[in-house]
Amino acid sequence: MKKSLIQIIISFILFLVAMAVPFENDLINKGLYIIAYLIVGLEIVWKAIRNIFRGKVFDEHFLMAIATIGAFVIGEFPEAVAVMLFYQVGELFQDYAVDKSRKSITSLMDIRPDIAFVKRNGKVEKISPEDVKVGENIVVKPGEKIPLDGMIVEGSSMIDTSALTGESIPKEVTVGDEVLSGCINENGLLTIKVEKEFGESTVSKILDLVENASSKKSKSENFITKFAKYYTPIVVIIAVLLAIIPPFVLNLGEFTEWLYRALTFLVVSCPCALVISIPLGFFGGIGGASKTGILVKGSNYLEALANTEIVVFDKTGTLTEGVFEVQKVEANGISKEELLKYAAYAESNSNHPISLSLRKAYNKEINQSSILKTEELAGRGVSSNVEGREVLIGNDKLMEEKNISYTPCNEIGTILYVAIDNKYAGYILIADKIKEDSFKAIKELKANNIKETVMLTGDKKQVGESVANELGLDKVYTELLPDGKVEKVEELMKDKSEKGKLVFVGDGINDAPVLAISDIGVAMGGLGSDAAIEAADVVIMTDEPSKIGTAIKISKKTMRIVKQNIIFAIAVKVLVLILTAFGIGTMWEAVFADVGVSVLAIINSLRALKVK
Repeated sequence: MKKSLIQIIISFILFLVAMAVPFENDLINKGLYIIAYLIVGLEIVWKAIRNIFRGKVFDEHFLMAIATIGAFVIGEFPEAVAVMLFYQVGELFQDYAVDKSRKSITSLMDIRPDIAFVKRNGKVEKISPEDVKVGENIVVKPGEKIPLDGMIVEGSSMIDTSALTGESIPKEVTVGDEVLSGCINENGLLTIKVEKEFGESTVSKILDLVENASSKKSKSENFITKFAKYYTPIVVIIAVLLAIIPPFVLNLGEFTEWLYRALTFLVVSCPCALVISIPLGFFGGIGGASKTGILVKGSNYLEALANTEIVVFDKTGTLTEGVFEVQKVEANGISKEELLKYAAYAESNSNHPISLSLRKAYNKEINQSSILKTEELAGRGVSSNVEGREVLIGNDKLMEEKNISYTPCNEIGTILYVAIDNKYAGYILIADKIKEDSFKAIKELKANNIKETVMLTGDKKQVGESVANELGLDKVYTELLPDGKVEKVEELMKDKSEKGKLVFVGDGINDAPVLAISDIGVAMGGLGSDAAIEAADVVIMTDEPSKIGTAIKISKKTMRIVKQNIIFAIAVKVLVLILTAFGIGTMWEAVFADVGVSVLAIINSLRALKVK
């Protein structure tokens, strides 16, 4: 870009001198024009010649070369230089725009870790992340990037996840927590057990997704490619006919006059604005989305999002936290603290999610010597002797089997009834919590005029309907196996219009088939499974369902920009082509129609990068 700018400045100075200073010998002026032209135009002419031998005849280099050389032939030296100068200014703008757009996306490359400190044979070695094996321990100091996905085995810290998720608030992590590559360790020394090779790590997959996003073209981009393929030879043929038929067949004036019109016609006809600005618009949209933690795998998916009519959600881990937590403790005859203590002790030898949630809620060390015996009662609960007292914890069947009088609870979730020494002591409610962000997500989708919001879940009817009603969803289907979800999505696909799209949002391995068959599959990337992320077309790195509304907004904005560019570019081109054919338009209008329209379209495309 620096080299191009210097060439343009030198050429422009020579151009001004040639125009402003009337030398006695006309050859000096012409010589200055030719030198100015060669400084900015020689590369274009050379590319045109080289492309002809490669079979690419009708490109913008050919059009610019033939039009400007033709202008020299008919004696229009100032216009020949001016056209090439303005063309190069337009190219400079284009390079700047593409560079800015690419920098926005390749800023993601900063998350690529260069080194890893691995513990081997009692020493810490500095090696490339690609050479670290699964199961090895790596050390990450404060301020360093986490090079590979893994689990913390030593230390605690705050980590900055903004490079992956767009979330500015640091996340607290400690022993047992999983951490993702690309995050920055802020303050503590961490020892991490590597769980994935570098090629399979989160940072590697994100970079791969972004780098390959431009390879999947949208319909708009394909339209422009086809348009340019047929459009360019047609305008070249029209230009040739315009130069020959009026002066030689119809006797309507001098050949040089019609040749000038034909050359001007060629300059105007160059479809640069369309060819450059439309891919740049999508490139900007994908870059803007990536800044907010939304990874779109191709411009075809970004375009499709604008036509979303139906959004289908998985429940667990997508609309809900996917983590069982104690929501309520209701005691009878003892304190709530005591009830929770006996329940946690009785369940302390199990790794079931319910047992883990009880121990988490109790949040104190369990003295195993206080537990004399524990017996698991299949399908009913657990019997245990805690501190010399008989503790029963389980469902209503267990209470009825042991003839214990209890108060039934009708709340949504898993109800654990507790009896101590055969006397009812209360109940504990454990349930999956709805994400706070889910309410915002549904509200935003309704505001975006989405026709239908649907939830599919393998959970019980009562639980599924409760979540759907609380969120205000249009439809809910419960107790579905993975193949049942596929069937329901296939049915829902029939409800949309011809141009409408169905978006499925999921996070688990069992969602992969549905993500694959949907028009657009969206995976929750932060906590989602690898299979779901692989099968999806869009990945939400923050695990926030409201980002689907953001993605749709970005898509609609990008499509507005692309359509504006198409309409503006074609309208100006057609108008100036008509004026040129009738001799009203000059080379200067041609320059505006070509370079001016390109610059304005490029500037408009850059708006896609900005996401509120």
